[in-house]
Amino acid sequence: MIARRPAGPLALATVIVAVSLASCTDDSRTVLTIYSPHGKDLLGYYEQEFEKANPDVDVQWVDMGSQEVLERLRAEAANPQADLWFGAPSESFERAAKEHLLEPYSPTWASAIPAEARDSAAHWFGTYLTPEVIGYNSAAVSEAEAPKDWDDVIDPKWKGKIIIRDPIASGTMRAIFGAIIARSVAQTGSPEAGYEWLRKLDANTKEYTVNPTIMYTKLGRQEGVITLYNMPDMATLQQRLNLPIKYSIPTSGTPLLVDAIAVVRGTKKAAVAKRYYEFVTTPEALVFAADSFLRIPARKDIPNEKLPAWIQDANARIIPMATGH
Repeated sequence: MIARRPAGPLALATVIVAVSLASCTDDSRTVLTIYSPHGKDLLGYYEQEFEKANPDVDVQWVDMGSQEVLERLRAEAANPQADLWFGAPSESFERAAKEHLLEPYSPTWASAIPAEARDSAAHWFGTYLTPEVIGYNSAAVSEAEAPKDWDDVIDPKWKGKIIIRDPIASGTMRAIFGAIIARSVAQTGSPEAGYEWLRKLDANTKEYTVNPTIMYTKLGRQEGVITLYNMPDMATLQQRLNLPIKYSIPTSGTPLLVDAIAVVRGTKKAAVAKRYYEFVTTPEALVFAADSFLRIPARKDIPNEKLPAWIQDANARIIPMATGH
């Protein structure tokens, strides 16, 4: 039988040093916390690429709806937990700026963003443009019979066949609803026709889903065959996931949301947050996002011919519609 010798002082010290070094490897990195509704694919990609270029940073993102981000920032205002807000309609950023939740920062590319896609006091800048469209399951609805405009969606023939995202947590749905109200006011001087449109939509709606993933799944299974949502997500389902999903760009006009980015007020890691801010908004990063994540860049200094054909086509067909914020 071989007796086991107790570890000597030198061996024990070596083990302690090795363990200490291993534990310090991660702890020495600066944790950058990002709140975003952009989803795990885009956020995961930028996490990986940014950390390669910045090995001193540990990117940690929290994926949640845009309204949830705003509410979280409000609740954490006295003790901010996030460093950067990446993604949501600009209307949400405007509210956050008015509530002093955002830190002013003018990025190096600020001059490439038109006035309507940026905050005048530099609290936020646009990153992507997000058109709202009418999506449908093309295995159940032919292109000929699919709704072509907003008023087609409230036709009684679609009763029980519409499935949409819960508007309470969705900036996208609130933008669509706001645009319908704004259209009513512009045409009649009153919001009542817009409210009536919403009542008819509600009568046709089978379900309001708590998150986009459930909505996509149910649309793919034909539990609902019509939806209202943003064009990049509908294009992703069609082009990347090979689901039988197509979309119509509303002929009378569509809300063209400005998706934005901002540094959170009170962060102690503003310098690192600005590095990430700049990293995900270079022309190269935006063209990659267009190709791989179907995002339309807000920067106007990117040549149209560098963008995918579907974006070039959309840019030619979209008629911007007021969102009524």
